[in-house]
Amino acid sequence: MNSHNSVLHILGEDIAAGESREINFHVAKLHSRTRVEVPVIINRSKKPGPVVLFVAGIHGDEVNGVEIVRQLIAKGINKPKKGTIICIPVLNIFGFLNKSRELPDGRDLNRVFPGSKTGSLASQVAHKLMGEIIPQVDFIVDHHTGGAGRFNAPQIRIDKGSPKLKKWAKAYGAPFVIYSKKIPKSLRSACDKINIPMLLFEGGKSYHIDRLVTNSGVNGAKRILDHMGMLSSKFKVSAPKKGIIFIVESKWVRAKASGLFRPSIKLSEKVEKGTVLGYITDAYGKFNQSVKADSEGYIININEAPIVYKGDALFRISTKTAV
Repeated sequence: MNSHNSVLHILGEDIAAGESREINFHVAKLHSRTRVEVPVIINRSKKPGPVVLFVAGIHGDEVNGVEIVRQLIAKGINKPKKGTIICIPVLNIFGFLNKSRELPDGRDLNRVFPGSKTGSLASQVAHKLMGEIIPQVDFIVDHHTGGAGRFNAPQIRIDKGSPKLKKWAKAYGAPFVIYSKKIPKSLRSACDKINIPMLLFEGGKSYHIDRLVTNSGVNGAKRILDHMGMLSSKFKVSAPKKGIIFIVESKWVRAKASGLFRPSIKLSEKVEKGTVLGYITDAYGKFNQSVKADSEGYIININEAPIVYKGDALFRISTKTAV
């Protein structure tokens, strides 16, 4: 990793070692001509060290991640013992204002990286981030949640073939580490191409803040900063309560009928083949179908929608784990 002890040049501003600044990432105005600013909070130690970025809200409806980064700032965890910590709690401020996953142009920001200076609004946001912030950074934690009512157990997602990322994922200490392929044109994919390592945190569901998920994210951030020697000595680091489960393969258990859905199993539990995971019923009291696990494994995602259609994804269950 690079050691930055000189001036950090970011978004047209120079920030010296030992300085703390909030600068604005500006892309476009609202129709009213009101400026829409994305606050970027930068805290630098006088001691040289890595530059770490905590980013959330790439999808405007994924507020759990926003709350995690907010807590890092509010508690002062973002004030490093050495190096620099950059926090962007809400990257997609347009979606956040509109309570929407996408930007106003209807595009998913996490599918347009590295972006273009003259492309769509989403593409321009991606381009500015990749051009003016990401090259200054040594390490990233990007925060996401499950979509469409599907609640993710707190987890880190990484590529399978990277011993370095595995070491950092272990240091982070989320209950699960899931080996998953990079989505084309995502921030993770764009950063991989320029060799900037990233841990992708997933936890909870959209439009929802869950205390256990936010605690997992905040504790993970503290552990990773401690691992890098950057965490202020006033914070204590707790070891993960249980061992970390590495998941190589997983699959969805889908609804075999439409109706009212009621899960009966808890997230993160290990189940045997044939375990009843929940029930699908009709509104008239005439039909009641149990949903069973078709293999043993850990439940890493539960659909919390009260009404489901045949074929809907209900539970994600691990099918192959590793050490």
